[in-house]
Amino acid sequence: EANLTHNISIQYGALPNPAEHRAALAPVPVKRWVNAAVDTSKVQAVELTVRVVDEAEGRELNRSYRFKDYATNVLTFDYTRAPVLAADLVLCAPVVAREAAEQGKTLAAHYAHLVVHGTLHAQGYDHETNARDANEMEALEVLILGSLGFDNPY
Repeated sequence: EANLTHNISIQYGALPNPAEHRAALAPVPVKRWVNAAVDTSKVQAVELTVRVVDEAEGRELNRSYRFKDYATNVLTFDYTRAPVLAADLVLCAPVVAREAAEQGKTLAAHYAHLVVHGTLHAQGYDHETNARDANEMEALEVLILGSLGFDNPY
């Protein structure tokens, strides 16, 4: 972490209840979650924007970029992978809150999982191409989240 430089920005769209999401996505833990997911053998610097959006913005972005007409929990837009990891992570607050409640976990624990998940996507990991890649990505998420003190998210 000492030789990894960061520029992590957290932005909020129009949310009816931003306080609980701001509390769950505090800058210090977000930086720790990103650090844990970054492959420092390849990445020297992180330029990351985390944008927290409402359902309408999440749905519009998913429709425009993935051609899927619903709001999803996290969207990753990766621009460069190494030596600078540059990406935007878009987290849909209502979806994240609903999933956290359904899965019986705290909002912070679910955000941690999705930030790790999105950071891995930004480095080229993909769970949608085949089962082997999905299993590899899930196993890595479990290890990373465990190192951060979170339970297996699956």
